[in-house]
Amino acid sequence: MKFALLFLATLTFVKPVWAAGKVQVYILAGQSNMQGQGVVDLDHPMYYNGGKGILNNVMQNPKMKEVYAHIKDPQGNYVVRDDVFVRHVTKEETKRGGLSIGFTSYSGKHHIGPEFQFGHLIGDATKQPVLLIKTAWGGKSIYKDFRPPSSGGEVGPYYKQMLDEIQQGLTAMQTEFPKLGKNYELAGFVWFQGWNDMFDKDALAQYETNLVNLVTDVRKSLGAEQLPVVIGETGNMGEEASDNMKQIRLAQKDAAQQLANAVFVKTTQFARPKEESPNVGHGHHWFGNAESYFLIGDAMGKAMIELKGLGSK
Repeated sequence: MKFALLFLATLTFVKPVWAAGKVQVYILAGQSNMQGQGVVDLDHPMYYNGGKGILNNVMQNPKMKEVYAHIKDPQGNYVVRDDVFVRHVTKEETKRGGLSIGFTSYSGKHHIGPEFQFGHLIGDATKQPVLLIKTAWGGKSIYKDFRPPSSGGEVGPYYKQMLDEIQQGLTAMQTEFPKLGKNYELAGFVWFQGWNDMFDKDALAQYETNLVNLVTDVRKSLGAEQLPVVIGETGNMGEEASDNMKQIRLAQKDAAQQLANAVFVKTTQFARPKEESPNVGHGHHWFGNAESYFLIGDAMGKAMIELKGLGSK
């Protein structure tokens, strides 16, 4: 309640006109880069590189202003959508509310993840209301932490927790978001993970198979075997990458090709130099550059829209 009231006090709502139909539920899963590390407004000269690469600043780029025009109102407040909602469980709280900044693992409203622009695009392309269920944890591999049943061995604890959080979100939808009611349709699954599997020889070798198994098992568990799937590339630091990272990227692309109704989204083009970013030592987190996370969400949203054949409202 405190979190919702804080949003109400500081941000501006966009009132939509909903069409009749089921709530469209998208699952956004993965590790820390799905949690969201894009810095919105922190600009301490010692810790955030003088604000370089934060959302408040990158959106002022004349070449990009039109791309970002929808995220603030004329008074300069970040909008909170009333047709797209987010649920994300963190260590401290369950964040829930209309799509805006702040739905990451950090407290407050100082970061964004791929959900931010993904949700804006999906909301604009969907006549029904949308719910994004984010389920992500930092430093987790598919090989162990998210290990799916079809890969054999011990099922990963975070695979189980991911499914638990999805089910909790679906079960609690009517009480947590009363305007949405109880009728929903599973509309898509977005996966953004891969960093930790790069550093273990067996994990790297099995990544493609494990990812195919994870998607297949998630679809089966949810009773949605044709659920549209978007797999985001581990594109940190751009095209110049280690052999292990290149192998992970190829495995992600090949996994998407093996799966029906799935698409791979390239992200290397969205990497920004550390000198132009707020967290210069965090290459594993895209140096905290908000533009990177915004454009990753943009690419994922466009891919999902094309995969599903969605038109505009």
